[in-house]
Amino acid sequence: MRIISITNHKGGVGKTTTTINLGAALKILGKKVLLIDIDPQAQTTNGLGIKNFKKTVYHILKGEAKPEEVIVNRNNIYVIPSNIDLAAAEVELINEYGREFLLKKAMKNIKNFDFILIDCPPNLGLLTVNALTYAKEIFIPIQTHYFPLEGVGKLLNTIKLVKERLNPDVEITGVICTMVNKHRNLDREVKDGIYKFFKDKVFKTFIRENIMLAEAPSFGKTIFEHAPRSNGAEDYLNLAKEILGRK
Repeated sequence: MRIISITNHKGGVGKTTTTINLGAALKILGKKVLLIDIDPQAQTTNGLGIKNFKKTVYHILKGEAKPEEVIVNRNNIYVIPSNIDLAAAEVELINEYGREFLLKKAMKNIKNFDFILIDCPPNLGLLTVNALTYAKEIFIPIQTHYFPLEGVGKLLNTIKLVKERLNPDVEITGVICTMVNKHRNLDREVKDGIYKFFKDKVFKTFIRENIMLAEAPSFGKTIFEHAPRSNGAEDYLNLAKEILGRK
């Protein structure tokens, strides 16, 4: 079972888009996938059109529900949903013993998935640390613009601290270039910089700018449901194949 945190403390770089559509692509390729929405903005939950649920990842972290009581089956993509209540968790759990391990402890009996993908918040707080402590792998989506690349150092430092103090087994195993426009000089320059910095951790498959990817969440659909012939669908399916080929 591969447990992957999809994280970047920068907002708008494609974390949720990647969580949803990579999960959908892996399902198409025959894998059983669980998505964990650990972001109080609940964009994975909302982007998949999940509305009728009573409990969320918040209740799991608080010890008020078991994961199997919370998991929603959404057309055979399994989801642990989130909502704005999760925003209170950072404050409520700050004095909790072992607060960095709450997700890992709660999920210890969940083993019947091929992939668990965790959509992290756009910050490096307690929720993100819980995701990194539970994960075995980290995927970093990076938009090929200047500022998203500029801030990666802070993220890498947090990952280094988590690895040293909380989870020695976690590794960055993938960097995903997102929202790429091959015709812009800046995109090419930043993409070259990402490859130079992360080397073989960067996936060869990159995600092109695609309006359909932006539209799909507003309909509560994956890209494969909304526009199966689009560049976005092609890119995420190719990314999923590349991921399966790496391990």
